[in-house]
Amino acid sequence: MEQKENKRPEVVSGFCERLTGVGRILEDPGHHVWGCSPIYGPDGKVHVFYSRWKNEANHEGWLSVSEIAHAVADDPAGPYETVDVPISGRGGDWWDSMTCHNPTIHQVGDQYVLFYMGNSDGQPGTKRVGMATADSLHGPWKRSDAPIIEPDPDPNAWNSMVTSNPAFLQHPNGELWLYYKSWRIADWELDKATNDWRNTNRQYGLTIAKDLNGPWVKQGDGPMIDLRKDVENAQSEDAYIWVEDNTFKMIMRDMGFWNHEYGLYFESDNGVDWSPPKIAFWDAFRYFDEPSTGAWGEGRFERPQLLMRGGKPEYLFAAFRGGKYGTSSGAVLKLN
Repeated sequence: MEQKENKRPEVVSGFCERLTGVGRILEDPGHHVWGCSPIYGPDGKVHVFYSRWKNEANHEGWLSVSEIAHAVADDPAGPYETVDVPISGRGGDWWDSMTCHNPTIHQVGDQYVLFYMGNSDGQPGTKRVGMATADSLHGPWKRSDAPIIEPDPDPNAWNSMVTSNPAFLQHPNGELWLYYKSWRIADWELDKATNDWRNTNRQYGLTIAKDLNGPWVKQGDGPMIDLRKDVENAQSEDAYIWVEDNTFKMIMRDMGFWNHEYGLYFESDNGVDWSPPKIAFWDAFRYFDEPSTGAWGEGRFERPQLLMRGGKPEYLFAAFRGGKYGTSSGAVLKLN
């Protein structure tokens, strides 16, 4: 079959045109830092829930020893003080016994809910989405005993491998919509040339619940976002979704639609059927003047999250490799 051309015209969103770089946050000499999810607290401060793991585990430690820490600042640009580590691997037979990663923090009614990814053996195949709830951003946090989204038991289903990288939306009709990344077992294989595991099927699905107690019901028979329809082998991950001016909006990391350094921006009238993507943000070095160290993936932002005020985004928070200690940290961009 003839492959589709991947050199597509670059279409820039108004969201992208509003962004300016602010700076790095949470640079930690002892840890890699990732996935910074911000929220304004009732104290008026910025609370950030972020992934971190010790340097000796190297960058790949996110898969086996990541924990979720909580930091607070008076200003989105920081400085931040880490005040506690509310979520870490529970050990034993729990679904999140080893790693806890990629948090996204939201308020639902009088409760705060922290959706995150965990796994039980330090391997990609056991990644699952679960949650923790609390009456305060300072906890105590009650975790779900089991994942709230399981893979499809059919090994040929598009979402039979994992559930990961949650994106949450409280729908205007009151329902709770949770978007998740998955892929198919058949697309997870060992590359014999490099001896690395690979997959080419990361796409996003949707599950809906009436309240936080569930049940969470998967929607449709296929992925909600499938970029392969336009570009062969294009993938997507790290979605963040919100409603602004009666329009559903989504940003995520590009994985082959244009390249692996940009962000993607989508709009929708219903949260299910999405427009063709525009560019949500450029590669990271357009916003941050830093020397390249040659580290894999250092020129891109990952796991973008928004700091919202009054239903509108004020700042974009992302993970960014490199920095003062040559590991990874958070990064903040302002929407002007």
